[in-house]
Amino acid sequence: MARYGKGVTDSALEPTAAHEAAAPAASPAPSGPEPKPLLSPREGVPEVIATAEGLAAAVARFAAGDGAVAVDAERASGFRYGQRAYLVQLRREGAGTALIDPTACPDLSELAAALADTEWVLHAASQDLPCLRELNFTPQRLFDTELGGRLAGYPRVGLGPMIEDLLGYHLEKGHSADDWSTRPLPESWLKYAALDVELLVDLRDAVHDELESQGKLDWAMQEFEAVRTAPPPEPRAEPWRRTSGVHRVRKARNLAVVRALWERRNELARRRDMAPGRVLPDTAIVEAAARLPKTVHELRAVPGFSGRTRSADAVGYFAVLETALALPDRDLPHHPPRTDGPPPAKSWERSDPEAAARLAVARPAVTAIADEHRVPTENLLLPDLVRRLCWTPPTDLDDDTVAEFLRTGGARPWQIELTAHVLGAALRRAEAHAV
Repeated sequence: MARYGKGVTDSALEPTAAHEAAAPAASPAPSGPEPKPLLSPREGVPEVIATAEGLAAAVARFAAGDGAVAVDAERASGFRYGQRAYLVQLRREGAGTALIDPTACPDLSELAAALADTEWVLHAASQDLPCLRELNFTPQRLFDTELGGRLAGYPRVGLGPMIEDLLGYHLEKGHSADDWSTRPLPESWLKYAALDVELLVDLRDAVHDELESQGKLDWAMQEFEAVRTAPPPEPRAEPWRRTSGVHRVRKARNLAVVRALWERRNELARRRDMAPGRVLPDTAIVEAAARLPKTVHELRAVPGFSGRTRSADAVGYFAVLETALALPDRDLPHHPPRTDGPPPAKSWERSDPEAAARLAVARPAVTAIADEHRVPTENLLLPDLVRRLCWTPPTDLDDDTVAEFLRTGGARPWQIELTAHVLGAALRRAEAHAV
């Protein structure tokens, strides 16, 4: 089976005259020839696997394949409740491409077992691993081309731009925001999905070689393993606070209304398997909290509560609104919310000048290391970890103690090796200056 690299041609990817006329112009790569449109998978678009028999055949085919396996998933964000996968795509040398319908095949554990000794290649793996985990489909070894691109210092790390810059092909990305719960899936969407894994292993090889040439391959492998083994995030204590525009709501009782309406909407969204924003927009919640309507009729007049379904829901929304308005003061939400971590850094100069001084030397120190190694600052060391180090530093600021603080906070060995001694020295200078 052919592999594709920059400048390599293959008849399956050569555009016809009709394709050239219909295809949009590709953005030029930073250097070299103009990227060629990637128009169709080299073996065509496979049938979607939606039966136990079809899945068993795919398991056997991919178990007999060779080398790394490219994996991707499509969700229905903005349409359905949650982040479930509605299509899983795979490609492996010797096995070709498979498109699996996880609503019909919800358990992919046998496929995962067949690929247990295989490196999985994903792009921005942290986005897809949670929905793959729901299907009992998780890797034992991982290569993340997006994260690898960040560590290699590429300025553009989206899948399309990286394929353009490293492999010389233009990949259309027109269906990423579509409703992938649609059945049957349109042929053009299936082609798009298959193309997402068409060159992913080739991209992996290019990124791997670049990381190795820069001496960063070990860093990358540590990061990939951290992504692979990361536990599911803890549920947010107050997820309603992420309502768009809630920062404009200042009074505690109005915030209680936001909370009540958000929770009611979330209940309806889960029951109807709809994205919460399609059940009721955030703007409607915030506007109702600002107006505090006194009747169901007044609530229906709030923008966003109109329409047949939302008007029918208005009685329930108004009931929880009234309950929120009647809450005793002790049950009202705090503003700003209570947190166990450090407060926003902009307030440190007033609340803790010494912490502000530590942060003022620590941030530039981390930025300088990141610039030296051409790594994004947030990939070198999480900003929150730097803030916590400066807000509540260890009693002893020697390098080993700072290194242990970073390790406890989740930093990887390569990050600690680059930053611990620099941060220790910076914090000691700040302490000496304060004294």
